[in-house]
Amino acid sequence: MAYEKRFILVIDQGTTGTRAALISRDGSIIGYSYHEHTQIYPKPAWVEHNPLEIWEKTKLVIKEVLEFTRIDPREIAAIGGVTNQRETTVIWDPRNGQPVYNAIVWQDRRLRQWLITSNKIT
Repeated sequence: MAYEKRFILVIDQGTTGTRAALISRDGSIIGYSYHEHTQIYPKPAWVEHNPLEIWEKTKLVIKEVLEFTRIDPREIAAIGGVTNQRETTVIWDPRNGQPVYNAIVWQDRRLRQWLITSNKIT
């Protein structure tokens, strides 16, 4: 049985959570799911995310939007991504695919004073 590719799956990974939406050919949102992820503050002005939690939430919102809309994944023509994470950084170990540490979020200020004293920023 051939499936007509009628939808685009969009994944929006933002600072506070992850959303998946299914978009029809006419641009209508036919369903979406959203879950927040934990904000980690190990020290004042430090902001981190658990990258494995973000990955799990990404898989969860995709599963939920497909279940809600009852769309067969074979009807999805493309997957698009949107992010509002800006300069959030995570380092992955190439040997095992696991994060070396939490993601350092774009809001993190741990290097600000060093940058000022190093004349890197004002």
